[in-house]
Amino acid sequence: MPNSLETIHERFMSALKNATHRQDLPACCRRKSSRRLDALTGSDVSSHIPLAAAQDARRHALGLLARARPQDLEQQLAELQPLPHFEWLRRPETGMLMLRGRLGGGGQVFNLGEATVTRCTLRLQATGLPASVGVGTVRGSDPRHAELVALADALLQTPDWAPQLQARLLRPLAEAEQ
Repeated sequence: MPNSLETIHERFMSALKNATHRQDLPACCRRKSSRRLDALTGSDVSSHIPLAAAQDARRHALGLLARARPQDLEQQLAELQPLPHFEWLRRPETGMLMLRGRLGGGGQVFNLGEATVTRCTLRLQATGLPASVGVGTVRGSDPRHAELVALADALLQTPDWAPQLQARLLRPLAEAEQ
């Protein structure tokens, strides 16, 4: 997994140049992926879709957001006011997750233990923005943290908000982790 957003961006752009043409992808991947890629790059790249690079970039962003302190997310998102309204698809709920492992990385699967997680899903309601769905899953039982992660995820999928969030939220979080 790349350590910085610059590395992800380089891999993303490299994959974009060598990508399979959009019509070669299954129909279910075309619509979803093109919207995400357009939001991540800030431009219309829907004719070429490096699906794996977009998934890696989103996975990395969600990881940064989930590991961040909720106070930091709250502060950074408060500076981006006014945030669009959203509707809950799944309100924050706390539950248990079974952690599984493998001996030696390739051996037989075993149950390592359980972890408490909180998850939620929301959809932006702002007019003029695509109907982005954001997901938030965090370790522990903090519903507000899961909500902030889901909101940031949904905003990262919109062309208007993605550049601001990358500059003001993701880049500082990535630098703080290094």
